[in-house]
This record gives sequence, structure tokens and C-alpha cells, in this order.
Amino acid sequence: MIHFLNLIRWKNLVMIALVQILIKYTLLLPFFEGHGVVTTLSPLAFFLLVLATVCIAAGGYVINDIYDVEADKINKPNKVIVNTYISEKVALQLFITLNIVGVGIGFYLSNGIGKSGYFVIFFIASALLYIYSSYLKQILLVGNIIVSLIVALSILLVGIFELLPVINDSNRVVQTFFFRIILDYAIFAFMINFIRELVKDIEDIDGDHKVGMQTLPIVLGRERTNKIVFVLSLIPLFSVIYYVIANLFKQQLLVGYFLVFVIAPLIYVTIKLFSAEHKSHYKHMSSILKLVMLTGMFSMLLYNYVLK
Repeated sequence: MIHFLNLIRWKNLVMIALVQILIKYTLLLPFFEGHGVVTTLSPLAFFLLVLATVCIAAGGYVINDIYDVEADKINKPNKVIVNTYISEKVALQLFITLNIVGVGIGFYLSNGIGKSGYFVIFFIASALLYIYSSYLKQILLVGNIIVSLIVALSILLVGIFELLPVINDSNRVVQTFFFRIILDYAIFAFMINFIRELVKDIEDIDGDHKVGMQTLPIVLGRERTNKIVFVLSLIPLFSVIYYVIANLFKQQLLVGYFLVFVIAPLIYVTIKLFSAEHKSHYKHMSSILKLVMLTGMFSMLLYNYVLK
């Protein structure tokens, strides 16, 4: 059982579900009375949205592991699951099942709220994760961008399903305001995940090179990629600083939180890029970036105290 859980990256799935739950129950529902925020989904329908997202994400992790067996034997030999603990055939069946369930729920949910066109989002996400694992990840930067977009989409999905279907002339301003907050979080997730993907590419350069992938460190070399990632890491850092100054400067609680739990770790990662040389250094930075994404999302808990 533990090998199945590790195959679908259960910790990442919990994080995806938690972020979606935070958006609905700490960013949207508390402002129903005071600000007039209107949401579309019942608790059951929202659970189905989370379940569909998690199933499609889990399927993405499974198919990625299937295609990454040879590279993983070099990059992380102690964590190879496919063909070690679970056969490729069983893994493929699990991938198909997860996607059928995820896309099927997405179809049901979209029709249930009268927005049948929204079903396309689930279908495209599922298809992209397969194409990413089988082909796109081998193309310079394309795979990094695709997977980061899908991470951002998992956040934006709550705004799309909860806010957009019930927008009307009387609530357009408030619905748009909260949708833009969710969009800001989605953009933040995209930037952090994109940096993390590049850091992981540097970490996995040996195995990726063996299987013929064209990642940035393979094409340009580790040192040049380090410099590029350093410059790119300044974008989310300065973006968060600007966002805090422009929107939250009078909210000391939020300013303090972002300084300690988001900005400071980003500065730490940026500095560490200068001295990073070994695989363990990049693995450490990847973990810090993952933590930053989580702490960034947890800032939603504070909006109930400042948006009054």
C-alpha cells in the first residue's frame, strides 16, 4: 500500500487538496456576509472538485514515473517504484483509472452547475500531463512551463468554479476582486514552481542526460543555468515585495508574515544559488521552494483578519 501512495505522491496530493480547501473556506466563505461573496458549489460539489483535481494530478505522477524509470535509476535509485514494487502494467492501469475518474467527475460537475464547457479544463489538464511525461518534458523549457501552468490551474480552478458561474451586475465588483486574489496566488505558484522545476533539472542532470532529454542544464551547462535560475529567482522575490508594498503595506500582520515566511526564504534560496554545486544543495533548495509555496498559500488564513 505504501508503494501505491508514494507512486501517486500522496503528500503532494494532500497539499493540492489543502490549498483548494483554504481558498474556499478561508478566502471565500468568510466574506459571504460582510462583502457579499457568492459561491457556486455545495460542500459535496466542492469535494468532487477537489477529488477530480487530485485524481488527475495523481494520474500525472503515475505516468511521469512510468516514463522516468531509466532516468530515476540514476537520479534517485532508492525511490524507483515502477518495475521495482509495482509493475508497469499495473501502474498504467492505475493511470487510466485515475484519469477516467477525474475527467468523469469533471464532466459531471461542469454539467451540474450549468457550465458544460468547463469540462474541457479537466480533459486538457489530463491530456497535457500525459503529453508532458511522454514528450514535452524532453523539450527545452516547454515541459517546465507546462507543469507549472497545471500547478497554477489547480489553484485557479476554485475561482473558475466558485465565482465565475454566479457573477452578475450586482456582485461583479466583489466577485472579480476575490477572483483576482486567487489569480495572484496562481501566478505566485507558477513562478515558484517554475524555479523549482529548473532547480530539479540541475539536480537530475546526470539521469536526464543519459535518456537524451534537452533540459536547460544539459543544453547550457550547470554553471550557466545556475546564473539563469538566480536571475529568474529575483522575479518572484521582487514580485512578492512589490505586491506587499502595493496592496498590504498597512496590514502589519500580513506584511510580517510575508517577510518571515515568504520573502526571507526566497532571499535564502537566491543566495544559495551562488554556492550550489552538489546534488544535495539543489535538493535542499527544491525543498525550500516547496515550503515557500506552502507558506505562501497559508497566508490566506490571515485575510479574515485584514479584509474587514
